Amino acid sequence: MKRDAPSAAETASPPVLDVDGARATIRLNRPKHLNRLQPDDLDALLELFDRIEADSAIRVLVLTGTGRAFSAGYDLGSIAERADNAEEQTAGSAFEIVVNRLEDLAVPTICRLNGGVYGGSTDLALACDFRIGVDACEMFMPAARLGLHYYKSGIKRYVSRLGVDNAKKLFLTAEKIGAAEMLRIGYLTAMVPAEALDEEVDRLATALAGNAPVAMRGMKRAINEFARGTMDEEAADRRHRDSMRSAEIKEGIKAFAEKRPPKFGA
Repeated sequence: MKRDAPSAAETASPPVLDVDGARATIRLNRPKHLNRLQPDDLDALLELFDRIEADSAIRVLVLTGTGRAFSAGYDLGSIAERADNAEEQTAGSAFEIVVNRLEDLAVPTICRLNGGVYGGSTDLALACDFRIGVDACEMFMPAARLGLHYYKSGIKRYVSRLGVDNAKKLFLTAEKIGAAEMLRIGYLTAMVPAEALDEEVDRLATALAGNAPVAMRGMKRAINEFARGTMDEEAADRRHRDSMRSAEIKEGIKAFAEKRPPKFGA
């Protein structure tokens, strides 16, 4: 089936950033096209990621979609028509840069899966630290049907987070799976009814925002490096030693002794 050409509305609706206290929310904003990502969206997302990291008051990011889907993936357009165009061939690497940037974001990230997640956006969600989805959501990785060899960091992310067998099933069969299976294989951190989605996201975001930001940042980096087989053990040891003398651990221990929530600085 021939895909409709992008409308003016589709090309003029970049992701939206909202900041509420310690929480930032990025919302993909092309609901008429199931939040299909356009080239301009990639630049916008990188800019938003930079803004979030530059604001020390932000402690957690929630990434979600508008409407009935999280995202239909990246708009590849007519691959056959653009295959020989060198400029267009950079689109895949540009998307990879965005996803890798999201995975390495200093603050913890939650993907709020308000609906289906398809194509490249399955990797965008997987790059988040947590994925909370409605029980009606589904996922679909069509690379094998399209004749596309997926980029290496995306394959590595699938394998390291979901395991070899699950990565093979999703990539090589190109079969759609539902929320229950997404939960079983570890793609979803939690599955909830639609009416409970915001409550569950709020609960997790509040917990993350209340924890020690420097310690979390360092441990997230170490976990990601370990999963990729690139762990800088010396740097991780140094962060551990520094934490033992930090203002964070002093406040954490004091709060624990006083039986109150800790109040960590920037």
